[in-house]
Amino acid sequence: MRLKLICVGQKMPQWVTRGFQEYARRMPPELPLELTEVAMAQRGKNPDIPRLMQKEADALLAATGKSDRLIALEVGGRPWSTEQLAGQLEGWQLDGRDVSFMVGGPDGLAADCRSRADLLWSVSPLTLPHPLVRILLAEQLYRAWSITRNHPYHRA
Repeated sequence: MRLKLICVGQKMPQWVTRGFQEYARRMPPELPLELTEVAMAQRGKNPDIPRLMQKEADALLAATGKSDRLIALEVGGRPWSTEQLAGQLEGWQLDGRDVSFMVGGPDGLAADCRSRADLLWSVSPLTLPHPLVRILLAEQLYRAWSITRNHPYHRA
């Protein structure tokens, strides 16, 4: 089983790349965390936001596997504690399908992504910079895995 973080936006600052990679490398070999970046649609002067969001949605959905469990990160989604995420992770591992987490661009996710998702998850009611969500998600997935294995990281 693989965990796939699929995000709108490329060429992130180095601190974002390093932060994500730090937690991704800590994941065990049987549960790798992969990152796929899709291009953000160009926003010019008077952009057609719904059309641009749909273009991003098409790229996000194309990056997922046909049988993947799809999780859309949405501010209006269901919040989980870290312990609840650990429970979800255990269930996903038993299911065996890859899990794709979709993170939209500055305008969020298009309706297609939300409707195709198996779950809508809110990592915070706060408005977070999209690059920071990558690091936050990677750390929380590592922490959830550490809970499932009684690893000391969670208690540190």
